[in-house]
Amino acid sequence: MDGTIRADISLGLHVAIVLKKDQKTGKLTTGVVQRILTNSRTHPHGIKVRLESGEIGRVKEILD
Repeated sequence: MDGTIRADISLGLHVAIVLKKDQKTGKLTTGVVQRILTNSRTHPHGIKVRLESGEIGRVKEILD
């Protein structure tokens, strides 16, 4: 499942995100959602979240 719909993402979910610095390479970082930062219902590039590690990026894949 991709991460473009906010309703599909919840706190504590294990996801793969792309960090701003990795957008050109597409390198994914995995972690657990601490906070959802995007307010709109959908976003074409993925919903922006903060992981428990403090990293911020857009969800590309939901792993749970």
